[in-house]
Amino acid sequence: MTNAVLARIDRIVHAHPVVLFMKGMPQFPQCGFSAAVVAVLQRLRADYAAHDVLADPVLRQGIKQYSDWPTIPQLYIGGTFVGGADIVREMYLSGELQELLRSSSESTPVP
Repeated sequence: MTNAVLARIDRIVHAHPVVLFMKGMPQFPQCGFSAAVVAVLQRLRADYAAHDVLADPVLRQGIKQYSDWPTIPQLYIGGTFVGGADIVREMYLSGELQELLRSSSESTPVP
């Protein structure tokens, strides 16, 4: 991966308080894991930017290198990699995800 691709990803990750790299888009996820993360974020009414890695093969490969994480989806909060579907689900169930969302942005409404 080129430095330009990694720099582009870094700009995306830091452009919004919450960023989800996923397969498909929130309205039409293209895999069950992406759908699971979208469902959690919707339950929490989180405001997030979604990026479809299926529409951009360079982004799809680059995000794996950027995070040193081999799978998609990938959730970033406050510019920091949180994890994939299993981690997000576990954090949601423990309340840790809600706390992280609260602390990342005063404008992120979390019940």
